[in-house]
Amino acid sequence: MQDSTAQWFAMRATYKREMIAKDYLLSKGLEVYVPMKTVIKVVRGIKRKLPVPAINSLIFVHAQKDVLQQVKWGVEYLQYMTRKEDGKNVPIVVPQKQMDQFMQIVQDDTISKTFFTPEEVDLSAGTKVRVHGGPFDGYEGVLAKVKGKRKKQFFLDIPNVVAVSTVIENLHLLEVVE
Repeated sequence: MQDSTAQWFAMRATYKREMIAKDYLLSKGLEVYVPMKTVIKVVRGIKRKLPVPAINSLIFVHAQKDVLQQVKWGVEYLQYMTRKEDGKNVPIVVPQKQMDQFMQIVQDDTISKTFFTPEEVDLSAGTKVRVHGGPFDGYEGVLAKVKGKRKKQFFLDIPNVVAVSTVIENLHLLEVVE
C-alpha cells in the first residue's frame, strides 16, 4: 500500500550531521525542520550569538513515505527514529498539529525553554493539561516537576523523540485533561 499523504517523520542524522542532511534533503525538494537554539560563542575573541541544533542529530522531514525512502536510499547517516509496534520497528510519525505547536515553541525567542531527550525526563508522573489563553492557547502537554527547578514545567512532548519545557507563570490558564 502506498501512502500519498505527506507526514512528518522523526529522523536521526548520525555524528551531528543534521545540517548536512538538511541541506541534502532541501536540495531534493523536501520540507525539513531542525530545531535550533541560539548560543553565545567566542569566535576570534568576539562574543557572537550563533544558531546551533537544539538536540544533536535530530531532524524532522515532511514527505510522503515512499518519496522519503527513495531520497534516503544510500545515505547511511540518515536514519528513521522508530518505536516498537507488534514486535516491529515502525518509523515515528509526528501529527501535523503537534509539529506546528513544537515548531512555534522552538522558534519563540521570547520564552525560556529547555530540551530533553526521552531518556532524560520521565513524564509519566506528570499531569496532562491543556492551556487556555496566552501564547500557548490550545496546546496540550504535561505539567511536571524537574529536579533542581522551583516551579513545575510545562512540557510539549513528542513521544520517543523530544520534549521541550517552559514555565507557565499563570497556572490558572491550565485545565487538567483526563
